Amino acid sequence: MNPAPPPLPALPSPPRAPLPVGACDAHTHVFGPFDRFPLASERNYTPPEATPEAHRAMLDAIGFDRGIAVQGSAHRTDNRAIAAAVAAAPDRLRGIAVVDEHVTDAELAALREAGFCGARFTHIVSTRYPRGMVGASDFRVLEKVGPRLRAHGLHAQIFANADTIIAAREMLLSLDIPLVIDHMGKVGQAEWGADSPVYGELLAMLREGRLWVKLTQVRSSTAFPDYGDARPFQEALIEANPAQLVFGSDWPLLNLGEKTPDVGHLVDRFRLWTGDNALADRILVDNPATLYGF
Repeated sequence: MNPAPPPLPALPSPPRAPLPVGACDAHTHVFGPFDRFPLASERNYTPPEATPEAHRAMLDAIGFDRGIAVQGSAHRTDNRAIAAAVAAAPDRLRGIAVVDEHVTDAELAALREAGFCGARFTHIVSTRYPRGMVGASDFRVLEKVGPRLRAHGLHAQIFANADTIIAAREMLLSLDIPLVIDHMGKVGQAEWGADSPVYGELLAMLREGRLWVKLTQVRSSTAFPDYGDARPFQEALIEANPAQLVFGSDWPLLNLGEKTPDVGHLVDRFRLWTGDNALADRILVDNPATLYGF
């Protein structure tokens, strides 16, 4: 039996400095409402009921004018909750779907029409997910559907460690679609650092304009609440290619319990580590406008 949904995090505090007009949180999730969009019976986790209204309230509390709602595996390929959130605020939100190898061209066209910009592919094998994540689509699915994503103007969002991405580089680049890497290309405590050869290869791909990367501190570190060991990753990414980076909070910050951070604090960390207000504004506003078509 799956556990009862945990509570949503409290509304975050605003960041110390107001965000620029058009700022975008490029990595958030929407779940439910469960009476309309129930969770999959088979899933790895039970999220809080993070409704479209709660999602917009979080964006408002921080000062984000725009947001990207990413399908979580607990809803599997039922993308209706994200579609409803985007439909309620079409000028403000875009969606990232999860699809499997059976998705049809009509379904991809409908996703594009509904405000989806891409589909997410998760290739994670870890102690927590020894057989991968239930309800996610991996690189085998991406290789099959990639050409059709390209035909419909959809990009691939990739949740995987840098070493996994580098191992699949030839296949990924052959798809000829934008590749957006979750969580700085580092999930949890992978056994390498920002100066390691594998991360250097990821940085080289970013430097060449082959990738976009999401600056999401929370999943790149366990050093709550300041996540200081993620700072070298952000600094290396900015040095490599600041034009293809976006910021993401990962709200509602699943499975973190008492170590759930305040999103306003995450924004403050991002701006502090960037060290340049104009560059931070570019990452918050201009880059996501380009990637997501605002």
